[in-house]
Amino acid sequence: MNALPLPAPLSPASPRRLPGDRDVWIFICAELFAFGLFFVAYMHYRSVSVALFNDSQLGLDRSLGALNTILLLTSSWAVVSAVRAARLGRIVAVPRYLAFGIALGLAFMVVKYFEYGAKLNAGITVTTDMFYMFYFCLTGIHLMHVVAGTIVLFVIWLNARAHLYHTGNTTGIEAGASYWHMVDLLWIFLFALLYLLR
Repeated sequence: MNALPLPAPLSPASPRRLPGDRDVWIFICAELFAFGLFFVAYMHYRSVSVALFNDSQLGLDRSLGALNTILLLTSSWAVVSAVRAARLGRIVAVPRYLAFGIALGLAFMVVKYFEYGAKLNAGITVTTDMFYMFYFCLTGIHLMHVVAGTIVLFVIWLNARAHLYHTGNTTGIEAGASYWHMVDLLWIFLFALLYLLR
């Protein structure tokens, strides 16, 4: 019986590494830790007032929440595609993928604008009850991260148009992409906790 061939050892010329910059990953870990504390606090207060949270949750538009989830997931795909194009040296494709990702990030903000507007027009604010306090605070903080991430992607897009990212230089685009994926991941948790959890 022939033994299966062992996998080839990693080449010393291409060691494994975190994509992007180490300092960006430290920042991402700190952000995830902070949001983790918010999520724990949300779950605690929800467990104390399940009926109130469930009743207030009915006022959220799940279709808009799902739409924003699709927008961010697709945006992350576009950013991943930009990073892959840079690694393969397809420098013309990089800004195109980034522009698509930026457009989807802007679309997320527009959807959130209409969602917030509908709540405020209905007289629902951060002081309505504990659920909406968490809703406005958590989604508002996340929205600020989306704005910041979109600005980061725009700067990277400008650099990509100048052909700064290529096979030999992907650190900047990888760092920005890592931050954007964190924003996407946080929204998935927010969507599940605020819109779906019963």
